[in-house]
Amino acid sequence: MLVVETVAKIRREHGRGKSIKALMREMGLSRNTIRKAIRAESAQFSYRRAAQPRPQLGGFAERLEGFLEANERAGKRDRLRLSRIHDLLQRDGFGGSYDAVRRYAARWKRERRGGALVDPGQLYIPLSFAPGEAYQFDWSHEDFEIAGKPMRVKVAYMRLCWSRMAFRRIYPRETQEMVFDAHVQGFEFFGGVALRGIYDNMKTAVTAVFAGKDRAFNRRFLVMMDHHRIEPVACTPAAGWEKGQVENQVLKGAFAGGGGILR
Repeated sequence: MLVVETVAKIRREHGRGKSIKALMREMGLSRNTIRKAIRAESAQFSYRRAAQPRPQLGGFAERLEGFLEANERAGKRDRLRLSRIHDLLQRDGFGGSYDAVRRYAARWKRERRGGALVDPGQLYIPLSFAPGEAYQFDWSHEDFEIAGKPMRVKVAYMRLCWSRMAFRRIYPRETQEMVFDAHVQGFEFFGGVALRGIYDNMKTAVTAVFAGKDRAFNRRFLVMMDHHRIEPVACTPAAGWEKGQVENQVLKGAFAGGGGILR
């Protein structure tokens, strides 16, 4: 079973013009799997089983690492594809999915080679953008007095990176439902969506932060991103300059002058 991130990526890349054959080659998946992901109603790509096993690599991790190390030493023509390695593990009794093998192999390669080439802590988001390429999203809080009582509200900010056009909307809380509504209202205001959305590591979107740009995004948030064909990108922790446009707007406050609208 494919994870939501994989299904969303397939649907997003195909929507941008990438062929099924190219996706097969890039992701190591079958044509039927690619087509099933593209034809799914959303990124919630699932099927029912009479019994749901929960296999883990467990004792097969050492054998998988042996295959990966052999691939590192072998010539390019002699290397095994991950799908072939998965088949060999299954012959030995492994009951896990191909995705489990793929994720483990990707993590193994990062740990073995990535540190020598790029420090994950130094990865960053480019700060120059093309029209329609990206937007930045953030929250702030504002204090009001309503009927003589103090009240703190949340303000959702969305800002297009190229035109710097801004949208703001007030909510009583910062729940996931209000995150979704802010996106719907913002896209309606802008008259369309961008290719990428840049976020900090807010809990309504990100469930786990790994090294570099690797994130485990919230499942419902990913489904919303897939619906709009948007690629979510999370900033490096404590690197607010990666979405500096919306950060500056937040610091100025919801009622500061400038473009956009406050609803």
